[in-house]
Amino acid sequence: MQFYEEEVLGKTYDIQLMKRLLSYLNPYKGWILAALLTITITSLVQISGPYLTKVAIDRFITTNNPSGLDNIAILYVTIIIAGLFFGYLQTYIMHLTGQKIMIDLRLHMLRHLQKLPLSFYDKNPVGRLMTRVTTDVDALNELFTTGVVTLLGDLLILLGIVLIMFSINVQLALVTLSVIPILFVITIIFKIKARGSYRRVRTAIAQISSFMQEQITGMYIVQVFNHEKKSFQKFDSINRIHLKANLDSVFAYSLFYPAVELVSALAIALIIWYGSGQVLAIEITFGTLVAFIQYSEKFFRPIADLSEKYNVLQSAMASSERIFKLLDTPIAIQQPLKPVKIPNIQGEIEFRNVWFAYKKLSVEPEFSKTNNRHDWDWILQDVSFRIPAGKSIAIVGHTGAGKTTLINLIMRFYDIQQGQILLDGYDIRTLDLHQLRKTFGIVLQDIFLFSGTISSNISLGSSFITQEVIRSSSQDVNLDDFVQTLPNGYAEIVKERGNTLSTGQKQLIAFARALAHNPKNLILDEATSSVDTETELTIRNAINRLMKGRTCLIIAHRLSTIQSADRIIVMHKGQIREMGNHQELLAEKGLYFKLYQLQYKDQISSNLT
Repeated sequence: MQFYEEEVLGKTYDIQLMKRLLSYLNPYKGWILAALLTITITSLVQISGPYLTKVAIDRFITTNNPSGLDNIAILYVTIIIAGLFFGYLQTYIMHLTGQKIMIDLRLHMLRHLQKLPLSFYDKNPVGRLMTRVTTDVDALNELFTTGVVTLLGDLLILLGIVLIMFSINVQLALVTLSVIPILFVITIIFKIKARGSYRRVRTAIAQISSFMQEQITGMYIVQVFNHEKKSFQKFDSINRIHLKANLDSVFAYSLFYPAVELVSALAIALIIWYGSGQVLAIEITFGTLVAFIQYSEKFFRPIADLSEKYNVLQSAMASSERIFKLLDTPIAIQQPLKPVKIPNIQGEIEFRNVWFAYKKLSVEPEFSKTNNRHDWDWILQDVSFRIPAGKSIAIVGHTGAGKTTLINLIMRFYDIQQGQILLDGYDIRTLDLHQLRKTFGIVLQDIFLFSGTISSNISLGSSFITQEVIRSSSQDVNLDDFVQTLPNGYAEIVKERGNTLSTGQKQLIAFARALAHNPKNLILDEATSSVDTETELTIRNAINRLMKGRTCLIIAHRLSTIQSADRIIVMHKGQIREMGNHQELLAEKGLYFKLYQLQYKDQISSNLT
C-alpha cells in the first residue's frame, strides 16, 4: 500500500481550503457571532489585569492612599470571574458548533461515498477511507474548536497588549518588542524541524494502521502458518520508525519552548534595565514598569503556544486536502437528468452488442483520443443476448470469462463503453437508479451480513417487510429450521460480518433477504456454492417455485443447478461461444460438453465400468 497521501502536506495555510472549510460554518452563523463576542470579552478581560495593577500602584500604593485599593481589588476579582464565565461560554459554544460541523461533514462524506461507483472502491483501500471519515475529520474538529478560537483570541490579546503598551509609553514598548526578530528566527527554525517530523509521524501512523488492519483481518492465516514472530518483527520495525519521528518532534518542541522562555526573560530584563532608569529619572511611574513586565509575560505566552497551534493548523490543512480530494471525486454513475420510470416493469433484459472494460490500456496520446477498441482491456466483447420476461437464463464458463461482470453491468454499478443494456426496452442509463436496483434481488457467493439481528439482515430496514414475510421467506429457503434452534430466534444477534455463522447459513440468510424483497428479477451468482448437497437438494424445489414469474439470471459452476434453465449461455474470454438448453449444448459437444465432462468425470467413469 502506498502512503503518499499521508506524506504530502501541501501548504501550512491554504486560503482556498480554508474558504471551503469555513463554508461549513454558514448554518451556524449565530453561534459563531456569539463565540466571537465571548472571545473579544475574554481577551479584554485578560489584558485589563496589568493596567489595573498600574492604577493601584500609581494612584494608591505609591501615594500612600489605601482608600481606593478595596475598589480596585473588587474590580480585579470581578474581572477574573467574568473572564472565567465568558471563557466557559466560549469553549462550550465552539465545541458545540465544532461537533455540529463534524456531523455535517461526516454525513456529506458518507452521502458522497454512497454515490461513488464500485470502480472507486476497487482502487481505494477501506482503511484509507475510514481514516478520512474518522481521523481526518477529528483533525478538523480540533481546528474549529481549539485552533481557530485560541488563535483568534491570542491575536486579539497580542494586538491589545501592543496598543496598550504604545499608549502608555512608546520608548518602553519599542524596547519590549526589540526581541521580536530573534523570536521570528527561532519560529522559522522550529517550523522547518516540526514540518519534517510531522510528515514522518503521519506516514508512520498510516503504516501502523494499515499493518494492524491487515494483520487482524488475516489473523487466521498468521496463526496457521506460524507467522506471528515475523509479523511482530515487522510491526516492531514500523513502530520504531514512528517512535523516532515522534522523538524528533519532541526534540523540536523541547528546544522551542525554552528558547521562547529565554527570549521572554530577555525582554523582561530589557524592560527592567531601561525602565528602571526611566523610573529613577521620573520619566515613567513605577506602576508603568510593573505593568510592562506583566504585559511582557502575557505577550510571550501565546507565542510559546505557537507550536501547538502550528501543529493543529498543519494537521487540519493536510486532512482537509485529503477530505476535499475525496469529496471532489466525480460520481461516474449519475442519476439521469430526466430519469425514466417504467410504469409496470415486466422484467425483460437484453444485452445488445455490449463491450466493457474496467480500465484503459496504456497507449500513446494520439491513440487515446480515438475510441479504438485496441485501446481497452476488454472484459466483455460484443455480447448480445435476451432474457424474455419471466424466463431464466444461466451463464457458465471458466473463471475470468466475464460472468460476474454481467451482474455489475445490469445493476449499473459500472457503465459500458459501447452497446446497450435494456430493461423492458429502455436503456438502463436513462432509468431511475433507485427503481432499477429495486427491481433486482441478488444473492452473491461472497455474502455480506451487517451487525444486527437475523431479522434486520433479511429486511434491511424495509418497512414493507413484516415478520410474517421474513418467516415465510426463511421457510422457503430452509432457513427457518435453523433459526428456531437459536435462543432468540430471528432476534438473534449477528456479529460483525456474521462471523459466528457458517458460510452456508449466511448464504441462506442472503437468499431469504432477496426473496423477502419480492423482486421482479432474480440474480443468483454461485448462490448455492457454499451449501452442502443435502441442503441444496432441499432448497432446489423452493428455488424453482420462486423463479416462476421472475426473470432470472443464474451464474453457477455446478451445472446441476442450471440444467432446468430455459437457456444456457457459455462464455469464454468475454465472448459468448455457445447458447442453448442443456440437451442442445451437450449434443454440440463443445465447451459446455467439456465442462460437463470435467464435473462429472468420476460419475461417467463409474457408469462406463
